[in-house]
Amino acid sequence: MKINNTPEIVIIDDEPDILYTIKEICLYGGWEAATASNGKQGYDLCRIHKPSLAIVDYHMPDWDGLKTVKRIRQTDNAISILVLTVDERQETAERFIAAGATDFAIKPIKSPDLISRIKINLKINEIQKKYISEQKQIYLDKGISPATLSIILDYLKERGDGLTIDDIANGLNLAYQTVHRYVSYLLDEKRIEIVPIYGQLGRPKNKYKLL
Repeated sequence: MKINNTPEIVIIDDEPDILYTIKEICLYGGWEAATASNGKQGYDLCRIHKPSLAIVDYHMPDWDGLKTVKRIRQTDNAISILVLTVDERQETAERFIAAGATDFAIKPIKSPDLISRIKINLKINEIQKKYISEQKQIYLDKGISPATLSIILDYLKERGDGLTIDDIANGLNLAYQTVHRYVSYLLDEKRIEIVPIYGQLGRPKNKYKLL
């Protein structure tokens, strides 16, 4: 937590009620927050204050969430960007991650869930800043940050018997869509393997474990 009044979080949403509610949640969690009612204003706040986290709504006039995420990411490689959306499609998540988003929160989101999501994204920001200070590689692929990747790998290592995407998402308080993207990357890089789950009713799921 920052020791002065510089906002650690910038909230960007065109709905005043949502801005107010999320700011109150941030204050309850102990974080200073600034608000912006459009993407351009939010981008300016991020450029001036260099917050640890931006919470960005997807559907906004003029600068939508995607453009806002791209512009913020262009000015700051460390900031975590949490996208608020009602769109749960993986292809939407892929576009945002490629643009620089860190994670997602599906609307409507409850206060305890949002606080948990904020905490993990602030942790990702701390790790990302460490990578930058040590002049390590900042992005491994489109939107794939070593900070988020290290958190997921550590969790898989800790739970060596294999985990589903839901297990990882729930255990780390990351969105399913975020974990899905990183699991796909790890499979492509041949760093994890699929462990099929047999004999369960309903849609079959896979577990994933480190090679």
